Amino acid sequence: MKPITLPLKKPGQSVQAIAPPSRKRRIALVLQGGGALGAYQAGVYQAMHENNLAPDWVVGTSIGAINAALIAGNREADRVPRLREFWNRVSHVDALDMNRVIDSARRWNTWFATADAVLQGVKGFFSPRLFNAFAAGGAVAPESASFYDTAPLAATLRELVDFDYLHGPQGARLCVNALKVTSGELVSFDSDTQPINVEHIMASGALPPGFPAVRIDGELYWDGGLYSNTPLETVLADQSATDTLCFMVDLWNPVGPEPTTLDEVQTRQKDVMFASRSARHIENYLKLHQLQTMVRSLYDKLPAELKGSAGRQMLEETGCNTTIHIVRIPYAGQDWHMAAKDINFSRGSIEWRWEQGYQDGCRAIAQGDWLDPVADGVGVVVHELEPARQAPAQRAGFA
Repeated sequence: MKPITLPLKKPGQSVQAIAPPSRKRRIALVLQGGGALGAYQAGVYQAMHENNLAPDWVVGTSIGAINAALIAGNREADRVPRLREFWNRVSHVDALDMNRVIDSARRWNTWFATADAVLQGVKGFFSPRLFNAFAAGGAVAPESASFYDTAPLAATLRELVDFDYLHGPQGARLCVNALKVTSGELVSFDSDTQPINVEHIMASGALPPGFPAVRIDGELYWDGGLYSNTPLETVLADQSATDTLCFMVDLWNPVGPEPTTLDEVQTRQKDVMFASRSARHIENYLKLHQLQTMVRSLYDKLPAELKGSAGRQMLEETGCNTTIHIVRIPYAGQDWHMAAKDINFSRGSIEWRWEQGYQDGCRAIAQGDWLDPVADGVGVVVHELEPARQAPAQRAGFA
């Protein structure tokens, strides 16, 4: 296997000077669910865009599905502006200038923005259901069984996502995951095999009981994060005979200190629930990859007279000699250990997350260790983002 031939960034060199990789090796972008934390993903994508690393394939769950649709469903030149428009639209205008006040005031402002989102909803995203029988314990239609109405999000997606472009010859492949309510089965909607529309994106982000289930072809769907919040397995399960450079953006941290307060307990619980299970997915994939590699090796050692069309077909179905490079980019913000950090749509918080995602994306690209050659038969190489030399500024309460 030949390594991807992207030149390393040199000290002082503009990140924009990095050339795109060969189209023979696809670029995938995997986006977790995480509500308002998803602005970090937008910043990572901006770094990729400025480095000519346009993804061929975008896979998302929940808010990751929304960001994925905004990326795959727009021309390259329009993607960052559309992401910016979405996140500006859903952010809560701050009562204070977050750059001119002390940290305690920033935290107060953040709590105010979070409370406002709970009570009044988020413009362009969701609104509370007034006089809601569901909230009072009554029975309602399955599509209305929620505290909030997500019709505003449907309107926003129709305005900001070009579904005709998505399904055209220039559109990137888009996969969004959702959970079938009646069976608990995880379903991946794939633009390579079916038309993707607003309902599929909405279904991927339909987290109960806040948001209602979405009906598609007669079936009800909830947020795919209820089953697996990191859709890496969608990429690992793909059997295309091509090497893959996969950028995986994590919004939740499975590792943390022992909690001592109610808020810390709830925060730690949420982090663990929604954190990436990528290590387990990769372990399972490696076992399968080793088996596939062995099958190919054994077949190649057979005498010519024993090789036949049936064996070749079996090899194509089960044999594998491709490599996936996974560049993991984790969100490092602490958000004061707020359990409600994913519904903190404060504009200062949104802008901070976007900027951190951009900076981390640039560092991951400059790190560029996926360029190093690997031995034949290596199935997965994981590249962890090196910690920043300096801690992020204590702005908007995230350090």
